[in-house]
Amino acid sequence: MAEGLPAPVAPPALARRLGLADAILLVMGGIVGSGIFMNPYVVARQVGTPALILGAWILGGLIALAGAFVYAELASIRPEVGGQYAYLREAFHPGVAFVYGWVLLLVTQSGGMAAVAITFARYCRELVPQAPVEPVLATLALLGLSAVNCLGVRAGSDVQGLLMVLKTVGIVALVAAGLRGVGASPASQPLLAHEPSLALVPALGAALVPVLFAYGGWQTAGFVMGELEEPRRDMPRALVIGVAGVIVLYLAVNLVCLRVLGATGLAATTAPASTVMRQVAGERGAALIAVAIAISTLGFLSQGILTAPRVYYAMARDGLFFGRVGWLHPRTRVPVVAIVLQGLLAAVIALSGRYEQILNYVVSVDFISFGLTGLALFVYRARGERGAFRVPGHPWTTGFFVASCWLVVAATVHRYPANSAIGLGLLLAGVPAFLVWSRTRRSPA
Repeated sequence: MAEGLPAPVAPPALARRLGLADAILLVMGGIVGSGIFMNPYVVARQVGTPALILGAWILGGLIALAGAFVYAELASIRPEVGGQYAYLREAFHPGVAFVYGWVLLLVTQSGGMAAVAITFARYCRELVPQAPVEPVLATLALLGLSAVNCLGVRAGSDVQGLLMVLKTVGIVALVAAGLRGVGASPASQPLLAHEPSLALVPALGAALVPVLFAYGGWQTAGFVMGELEEPRRDMPRALVIGVAGVIVLYLAVNLVCLRVLGATGLAATTAPASTVMRQVAGERGAALIAVAIAISTLGFLSQGILTAPRVYYAMARDGLFFGRVGWLHPRTRVPVVAIVLQGLLAAVIALSGRYEQILNYVVSVDFISFGLTGLALFVYRARGERGAFRVPGHPWTTGFFVASCWLVVAATVHRYPANSAIGLGLLLAGVPAFLVWSRTRRSPA
């Protein structure tokens, strides 16, 4: 360097300010939304008896845990910003990673967040009828949480962690109230509603779709790898501990629903958590669980706004998205433009009212990326790359996770062919979009 010239200034990097406890709360916060309060009745309608209802939730938990093992090893091999985006990019091709990020922004993350924001708004209006109409209230929630996350990763994580603790308290209160209520033991009810037959297989498969949707979200915590103090050590631990904790919570909620309502009563209600609390604690109990559900949905939104923008940031830094999206605020060191982009797109979908149609094809697209990520571990192992964490029982457990993902995709396409075609069409549209971006690729900002 020539004498007298100032040393070049390195661009700001993401701030490493999150520890193990933060990562565990992010994992759990990415999973626990409104699904556990609503989806038990969908499962009950498919399989009909306590043993099969609990069996579906246990099987779904095992699939989620197998997925957590896979992502934990990948996190220890590639502790990079963007998590799943980085795993796919390094295992296969930047185009595969780009299509994943493309679908994340246009379908799975933004559409899912819009739907959850509307759920939050509905419960708020039940509690406060004078509140703004649902689309407006949902938009205010999305933009407010986006503003909080623009203040820095510590601020966003603190808010998300607080909301996760509050919704855990709500779930524990539901379980405690249900155990005190009068009901029958699930073990005293029949194992099967009908004689065993092959018809049980598609019924169990249909029951697994809402179960796996409720368990989904553990992978989003990996998006903030660049902001963990010890990513190789803490993310694998957080994934396993967080998913295991959610399995315990989910099974406890289902046990209580079955104890208070029975399998028939559970299948008859579309709001099982509210029905349980109303039965054991009256209208005050129903109001309290409505507060818990509103907090739970808000916590889920907070986690999504904190994590997903890191993928778009990584894409921009790779030269595969608008360069401005890769800009970090010099003081807070967070990708402000990416956060605002995610919040605005989710708000537009919430205002448009088309979020329900989008959710119909989220599952098939989401589980394609899960299956590819499971295959990525086989690629890394074949290359001889090793991480500090090793998947127990690999390749069998990893194969079980990948096969489960493909089965969910096949079942969803079979059941909702038109909506799945829309989702797959958006996914395929990412291929020409990648070709356009790759031709105009710039050096990272």
